[in-house]
Amino acid sequence: MGVMHPMKTETILRVENLKKVYRSGTSDLVLFENLSFQVNKGEMLAIVGQSGAGKSSLLHLLSALDRPTSGEVHFANFSLGSLTDDAAAEFRNRALGFVWQFHYLLPEFTALENIAMPLLLRGMGRREAEQEAANWLREVGLADRATHRSGELSGGEQQRVSLARALVTRPQMLMADEPTGDLDNRTAEAVFELIARLHTDYRLSSLIVTHNLAFARRCDRALVLHGGRVEEVQPASLAP
Repeated sequence: MGVMHPMKTETILRVENLKKVYRSGTSDLVLFENLSFQVNKGEMLAIVGQSGAGKSSLLHLLSALDRPTSGEVHFANFSLGSLTDDAAAEFRNRALGFVWQFHYLLPEFTALENIAMPLLLRGMGRREAEQEAANWLREVGLADRATHRSGELSGGEQQRVSLARALVTRPQMLMADEPTGDLDNRTAEAVFELIARLHTDYRLSSLIVTHNLAFARRCDRALVLHGGRVEEVQPASLAP
């Protein structure tokens, strides 16, 4: 038997001196600058801040949906800035799972078909994809809703289906942008509990943009975006 070493903290996402400037008429709007932080493997990190602070824009930069004005985003061992548009799309499909405030389910397809879609787009056979989708429907507690179209589901159920769709490809990282923002308090609580459970069960690294400070308090770490800067705070110090 070898000597047991303490587990090394492994960084999955590293942000260095990130800056984003938007051209607004004749002037420049600096959304943020000198942003540096990291997300460790297995962590659930909350990003909070006032409306308009740039939380969603930051998430877009971290997932290669947009490019920074300057600075670097490293995922695992490579720089997102070095990726072509095609390679960035491939990276998002392979490494990331997304949940947005609005579910973006395809209305003409059933819950099962919506969840299977990312697998079918990867070239997996229909039978295998639908079997995997059925497993994920069970994971999110909706096995009895497989044949329902999105319009026949409640808001909470739609968000559960979108979460299953995000995780069916077994991504390394979950990116969630206000995942409970459109839901009433009780439904939001149930969806957050589900995200937290799946984060643990599937050893995900999760980055959650939220205005719900009660949820942010339950994350491992919290970053506050304010005035173009980022400050790390203890989650417990956030007002409930």
